[in-house]
Amino acid sequence: MKTDRKPEHKILDLILNRHSPRAMSGEKLNDDEIMTLFEAAKWAPSSFNEQPWRFLYAKRETKTWDLFFNLLGDFNKMWCKNASVLVVVVSKKTFVHNNTHNVVHSFDAGSAWENLALQASSMNLVSHGMAGFDYDKAKKDLNVPDDFKVEAMLAIGKHGKKEDLPEALQKSEIISGRKMLKEIVFEGKFK
Repeated sequence: MKTDRKPEHKILDLILNRHSPRAMSGEKLNDDEIMTLFEAAKWAPSSFNEQPWRFLYAKRETKTWDLFFNLLGDFNKMWCKNASVLVVVVSKKTFVHNNTHNVVHSFDAGSAWENLALQASSMNLVSHGMAGFDYDKAKKDLNVPDDFKVEAMLAIGKHGKKEDLPEALQKSEIISGRKMLKEIVFEGKFK
């Protein structure tokens, strides 16, 4: 996909072109496509190679779909109804090797999510991360152990038409830009 995004420095097209649309077709993904996404996530870096991330998922038109769909807030339900897969990302809060607190468990899970998002983009699939869901209900309903933190939800699917989204969402179905480096990168102390 070509965009009007203009990086300040040359980066991989895969990174530049990744974005998070909401329009999905409702078509199913096969198990190989789904597992390829999780395979990419698996190879993310992590502290002590702990790999604290876990991915719980439901495919559309399966017995677990409603369990996951009903975790979503009303806004996200409007467009996630056409997703192929819903995913809840959780991360283990302690290290396995010594049971001490892993201060970067969320950071590492974010790295795994980014790998998944880039893989999805390379496969011409939509992947959209969300915070708009009931975290406590997800923890309870999905039997997430106390040593794990519910991090985020993801909607994954094949590209759809923005015209199939509610009108209010169609306006936000754009490829967004980014802040300038001088706004987010500082040599030395925070400015």
